[in-house]
Amino acid sequence: MAEVLLIIGIVVALFVGFNIGGSTTGPAFGPAVGSGAISKAGAAGLMAIFFFVGAWTIGRRVVDKLGSELITSASVFTIESSIVVLFFIGMSLFVGNYFGVPASTSMTAVGSIAGLGVATNELDWVVMGEIAVWWIVAPIVGFWVSGMIGRYLYPRINRWVAIDTTAGSLMELDRSGTVPTPTAGPNTTRRELVGGIVVVVIGCLMAFSSGTSNIANAIAPLVGAGVDMSMMILLGCAAVAVGAFTIARRTLDTLGNDITDLPLTAAIVVAVVSSTIVIGLSAIGIPASFVIIATTSIVGLGWGRATRSATLTEVVSGEESPNVSVGALAAEEVGEEAPEIGEEEPADIPAASDLFDPATTGRVLVMQNVVPVLSTVGAYLAFFVLFRFAW
Repeated sequence: MAEVLLIIGIVVALFVGFNIGGSTTGPAFGPAVGSGAISKAGAAGLMAIFFFVGAWTIGRRVVDKLGSELITSASVFTIESSIVVLFFIGMSLFVGNYFGVPASTSMTAVGSIAGLGVATNELDWVVMGEIAVWWIVAPIVGFWVSGMIGRYLYPRINRWVAIDTTAGSLMELDRSGTVPTPTAGPNTTRRELVGGIVVVVIGCLMAFSSGTSNIANAIAPLVGAGVDMSMMILLGCAAVAVGAFTIARRTLDTLGNDITDLPLTAAIVVAVVSSTIVIGLSAIGIPASFVIIATTSIVGLGWGRATRSATLTEVVSGEESPNVSVGALAAEEVGEEAPEIGEEEPADIPAASDLFDPATTGRVLVMQNVVPVLSTVGAYLAFFVLFRFAW
């Protein structure tokens, strides 16, 4: 019987890993895919590789944290309870992936474990409070840092980078030789190629960061119940790779194309801000919700770009021009001198319908909060019933 339960637990953990691959590939490589720097298949391959590297190295520390520190008594983690926790994590993430919205794996996983802890009176509220505070602060920091860059530095960065996206693919595979090799597209400029490589490298860094924090979301309950960590890391990473190649295509469309049509300069800014915050959180042992950080960074950058045609006083008072677009990420042409803040003409800034989809953004933000709530409430109710009336 114990062997059967273990197999069931591993299968459920693989289902969670599959959904993690679907929900985290978008935030990591959405900007690169949206700007044409890499294909969806290429993004999935890089996601699988760098996720594994992060999981195998730093990720072990986060597994220990979620598997032991969040719950005060290790005896609560049995194979049976781990299966229930993983079930709610997987189903909640599947709901987000089904709607094409990359839900936060960290919030969903910690929510399920917290539901178990509350139902059994074994939740460490100090640890939970520390994690929750950073979950609130980090997206706000991402929004405002990106917003300030968009408002004050984006035109200057745009001139430094000087990337103007050309028609056609940024890179192609040369299949004339025995081994296909990547080459620049027929219309790709040198600066565009360099910028594309930079944004892909940053995506790899985010994939690494995702591995350091998100592998625990799939395997921590089982490891806490005594299953070998190394074996579970290998299995979990394999499941993440499958998710990256399949269901992640929908979240790549959402973050790469549906929210906003990101030029390469904007994609680089979003990736740098998001990855920096995620790495900082991982360094202090906080499971990073980089899905929400990346989304709020995209929105913040668009807001900052849009408000350049209004003075700071007008922005704060809400009196900025009604023609200002929230998604104006590409107002300046490459190489042109940027006008001073407040001197830009609103007519020169693209309309919201051209660069920014408020409906998609609203759907993303709502689902990113609903999914963890489903996981937490579902796990709590299940364990409340099980521990009170069955176990």
